[in-house]
Amino acid sequence: MGIFATAQSYEQLLLKMRAHPLSEARTFADLMLAELRKVIPAFLTRVDRPERGGAWSRYLAETARDAEEAAAPILTDLPVEPRPEVALTDFDPEGETKVAAAVLYERSAVPDDEALRVARSLTAQERDRLLSAYAGDRRNRRHKPGRAFERTAYRFDVLCDYGAFRDLQRHRTLTMEWQRLTPEHGYEVPPGIEAVGAAGDWRAAMDSSAALYDQVLEAAGPDVAQYAVAMAYRVRFVMDMNAREAMHVIELRTTPQGHPVYRRVCQEMHRLILEHAGHRAIAGAMRFVDPSGGEQGRLEAERRTEAKRRALT
Repeated sequence: MGIFATAQSYEQLLLKMRAHPLSEARTFADLMLAELRKVIPAFLTRVDRPERGGAWSRYLAETARDAEEAAAPILTDLPVEPRPEVALTDFDPEGETKVAAAVLYERSAVPDDEALRVARSLTAQERDRLLSAYAGDRRNRRHKPGRAFERTAYRFDVLCDYGAFRDLQRHRTLTMEWQRLTPEHGYEVPPGIEAVGAAGDWRAAMDSSAALYDQVLEAAGPDVAQYAVAMAYRVRFVMDMNAREAMHVIELRTTPQGHPVYRRVCQEMHRLILEHAGHRAIAGAMRFVDPSGGEQGRLEAERRTEAKRRALT
């Protein structure tokens, strides 16, 4: 089943790449198809068949183009309001109750709606005890609660630098949607750059990147112009995940050796689950969220890695 699912993912990736507006993406799709057919040919027979994969890729390209055209007049002159780096834009106020219902359902013989009715009848203290027992005595962050935590979800709007976005984008079991990369939202100046007195050079490089973006945008359009944008510029994206995946992402990406930007983003996600959503039991189950700041943990991790490398050589 795992091999089949992976093969399907490759097929869908290739179909999307063959529908991409950039010619290099379409070229690499063909190169990848040739190599993948050396190892999983039976799973990729439809990709370049005109009536199958060809029709699918045309559908993807046409709908992307039509949606762009339909959205353009709606978005014209729409102001971009200032927002915090991380905003919790959607959550279920009954989220913890529904997780409790899922815990009860698995251990009962009643229908799903009856389990929810019982969960709604619990006091806050009873619900907290149930969820605490379900999360258990987690002794490291790899000890994860079961699928009941998938019964509620959080949708975050994030605005951070592109480099941190690419790290967060690696989490595949959640839904992530992102906007085009532009200089519009400004850029991050790393503290290390400020510390060594290179902030002026950094800003000059960012200004040069923005100027090149404008030139490429006029000559080749917004998709190609993204190549001119330095990775320190911010990009806006949405992360939509259930509580089980939120636990994995937030605990992993707040470890001291992580990058300070995505650590800051995930620390704020945890705070919003706790304070804005009011999901105290779910936030409390995330025992391995590290709230510390700075880059000391990252530096220590790099020193350990360098020491291991030297020991081997």
